[in-house]
Amino acid sequence: MPKEFSRSKRVGDLIQRELAGLIQRQLHETAVGMVTISTTDVSPDLKNATIYVTCIGNTMGTDQVVAKLNEHIGEFRHVLSKSLTMRSIPRLHFEYDHTLERANRLTALIDSLHTEKSTSKHD
Repeated sequence: MPKEFSRSKRVGDLIQRELAGLIQRQLHETAVGMVTISTTDVSPDLKNATIYVTCIGNTMGTDQVVAKLNEHIGEFRHVLSKSLTMRSIPRLHFEYDHTLERANRLTALIDSLHTEKSTSKHD
């Protein structure tokens, strides 16, 4: 039996796909670098959407990139309203996704424990 997805999950996926290209087109001349949308959480009532982003190759800080994206929310919602067949477009809010940094930190900790363990066996 296929797994059922909630409506908010389907709307989140749709918004994520549309915003991915839209962000690159709208902000291609700025110094935001490559912005990737990692996840999109849409509230059950479909009125709010939090978009989690990661940045690669940017010349500004992550807080500045998120602020720049949040400055363009009106434009993004306007374009989404034209391309999506929804009654209303959720209010958008961008946040930086710290998951990759946490994963790298945990991997480094595990690696350091592994090297400590192997060096103590050789002593």
